Amino acid sequence: MVDTVEINRVNIRDSLSVDVSVWMNHPDDMDFRPTLSVSGSTFTITSLSDGSALASIELDEVQMETVVRDQAAELRVKFHVQGMHGRLKDIHPIIADGKAKKLATANWKTTQDVTFE
Repeated sequence: MVDTVEINRVNIRDSLSVDVSVWMNHPDDMDFRPTLSVSGSTFTITSLSDGSALASIELDEVQMETVVRDQAAELRVKFHVQGMHGRLKDIHPIIADGKAKKLATANWKTTQDVTFE
């Protein structure tokens, strides 16, 4: 199950691109089914599972024009798991290439349709 969703950045590339950090409760949780909507100038990410609003942000004029034109937005999601990410204090080097190990993070990119209210 999703714990928290944070919208980090909103850019305009070919279409509206939204960078999102999703914190899950458990490594085996896979219940993240987002749906996107715009009400006025508020962009909202809602859970398709239970209908709750996960995160929202105000869009400026250029971003609104882009999302209205395309009727879609690109979600760039970075998944994190409570208890696995953000707490690594000791970095253990990989002797073979001299670089430090990092915890695995899952990234996901998709284009979703946007509904207007």
